[in-house]
Amino acid sequence: MTASDTKRLVDFLKYSHTIGLSTMSGRGFYYPSDAVAGEDGKLYVINRTLDGDNRGVRVTVCDMDGEYYSTFSEFGENDGQLIWPTAIAADSQGQLYVSDEHNNRITVFNASGKFLSKWGEHGSGAGEFDGPSGLAFDGDDNLYVVDSHNNRVQKYTRDGEFLSSFGSEGAGDGQFDLPWHVTVDAKGELYVADWRNDRVQKFTPDGDLLAKYGTSGRGDGQLSRPSGVAVDREGYIYVADWGNERVQVLDPEGGFVMKLRGEATLSKWADDYMESNVEEAKARAEADLEPDVEFFMDDPHEESSHIEKYFWAPVSIKYDGVDKVYVTESNRHRIQVYLRAY
Repeated sequence: MTASDTKRLVDFLKYSHTIGLSTMSGRGFYYPSDAVAGEDGKLYVINRTLDGDNRGVRVTVCDMDGEYYSTFSEFGENDGQLIWPTAIAADSQGQLYVSDEHNNRITVFNASGKFLSKWGEHGSGAGEFDGPSGLAFDGDDNLYVVDSHNNRVQKYTRDGEFLSSFGSEGAGDGQFDLPWHVTVDAKGELYVADWRNDRVQKFTPDGDLLAKYGTSGRGDGQLSRPSGVAVDREGYIYVADWGNERVQVLDPEGGFVMKLRGEATLSKWADDYMESNVEEAKARAEADLEPDVEFFMDDPHEESSHIEKYFWAPVSIKYDGVDKVYVTESNRHRIQVYLRAY
């Protein structure tokens, strides 16, 4: 590797800042599962909370700089309510679509959080869901929905009209085992995080397999339960490698480029909290935030639970189309923002 290659790796993806604070209402997140940047420049973050606990379910509205605006929605089965929200996407008109794996439906809101419509019911037929998760729009405003427990991807119009589907259960090419997230690149090609098969698969808009990336493991380019995928304008692939508590970057051919364990600092919201809670701020200032601990079998989950700056349950990764990559961390109730150098 040449000196210029080394510099490119160093500059390729740089940590910028963190957004987040653990709260069950208002300004903050509570076990967030996904986020999307809207056409209005705001960031919409869905909060899943813990299974069986109805506190904290909502959509938090802020921006990339951490400015807080509002929240909308709440726990429930009625129109505009959510129980287990898993993913969020925005169409070209700024409308927001949220998948709910408990209610087995897609709920649509406007940018102000007003309920507009919903569709879907439990089942395995066309237009039915069993645990809908990842969402992504193509350039024609068609919505791709990862139907996780049915091991397929379904395609809809933005109004909820079923168009097509592809996929089946298995480990073969083009098959899935609990797929989770999906993204669409500039060419309209799909990348699906195939969670239990420890890989990412790439498809044409019609569902024909183009490529697959990753094998099971902890090495460079290997994956363990990938939960999210994003692709930038040059075709570089970003994977939320959930089981390995890291993010990996692959080149357009799937070759390993770099990996990140996380570099979080305190968010603006956390700084405000510390300013008004002097004793907690003092205890934090005196604490060892990177303890020297012997981790069992070098378990990345254990390491992440002890070292605050590291990713802990990086469940989603998104690219804003310009220069920002943002990673939603469920267990630390935050988003780490990175800048992509071109």
